[in-house]
Amino acid sequence: MKSEVDKLLKKNAQLNQLDAVKVTSHVQRESGEWYINTLMLEGYEVPFKYKRAKKYRNLKGTPVNLTFYRDTEDVAGMEFEIMKVVRIRKS
Repeated sequence: MKSEVDKLLKKNAQLNQLDAVKVTSHVQRESGEWYINTLMLEGYEVPFKYKRAKKYRNLKGTPVNLTFYRDTEDVAGMEFEIMKVVRIRKS
């Protein structure tokens, strides 16, 4: 039986998967009705971002499994690479 992640990866070639990666930094900020979460992961210099309706516990130091895709974000007229998280689970 195929897992949920395998189905997502097969359906969309743009998606990537990381398993058991340690979170080095976790920041949550309110944006309207949503909380924007930004993760920095051990061994990666690109921020991983996702939205949640409610505030979440701090993930710093926790290993996580992520399903994500590459994206860019425009900040003050400059383009930055980010990773948009589709699915996150503690490993």
